[in-house]
Amino acid sequence: MKNILSLNAILACLVLSGNLFGQDILADGAQLEKLSGGFSFTEGPASDSEGNVFFTDQPNDRIMKWSTDDILTTWMKPSGRSNGLSFDQEDNLWSCADKKNQLWKIDPEQNVDVVLEGYQHKLLNGPNDLWIAPDGGIYFSDPYYQRPWWDHQEMPQDCQCVYYLSPEHKNLKRVVDDLQQPNGIIGTPDGSMLYITDIKDSKTYVYSVQPDGSLTDRRLFCEMGSDGMTLDEKGNLYLTNQGVFVFNQAGEQIFHIEVPERWTANVCFGERIC
Repeated sequence: MKNILSLNAILACLVLSGNLFGQDILADGAQLEKLSGGFSFTEGPASDSEGNVFFTDQPNDRIMKWSTDDILTTWMKPSGRSNGLSFDQEDNLWSCADKKNQLWKIDPEQNVDVVLEGYQHKLLNGPNDLWIAPDGGIYFSDPYYQRPWWDHQEMPQDCQCVYYLSPEHKNLKRVVDDLQQPNGIIGTPDGSMLYITDIKDSKTYVYSVQPDGSLTDRRLFCEMGSDGMTLDEKGNLYLTNQGVFVFNQAGEQIFHIEVPERWTANVCFGERIC
């Protein structure tokens, strides 16, 4: 099993052991390995059904593919300034397309369907990260980070929120509107819980997911913010900023993977877990 870390100008991997608790997070003798450089800012790693890992190099407007054969290629360019990525059950790649503040669905032949362009007749702030629930509903964070390719200089929406798009992709609603700057987002495989990080407030929360997609029972999971995040098969949560921090289901930090870079932007497993 490979764990793919999306870093500032670097892609790296490490091998995890079968026992994912405490100091046994890493296999004996595992070393962080730099696979490739030459990127401006990598983000959004996501694995398809075959285990290929896709990630974005947003300043260079491209989506990269690291194949199971360890071959790196440019999969799509231009890519709508894609940021966060996620695959659905049909291997469509969903993208937070930041160039025009949109949400894209990209099929395996690279045909693009612009699914969302705004909320209440205004641009979204800039979809950042997303998670697709088992029933096909989509949660995505919409913080505001001013981009050099935008014409506007002010936040389009009245707050930085998390949205839910219904499984038929027809109804969009805000489900979280009280965080300072939501960023990373990931749900459990059974779809019952959703983790959201407030990167500006240095906190990560967990919510209960209701049948209509709404979120209830907010609990503070840990006092640490994150950029991207993922879950392993044991339910441990991986947060990224100064390296990768691993928390058990009780919100206790059990490991820290040091990364020799200024920032670690995101993380995923090289096979679909969530």
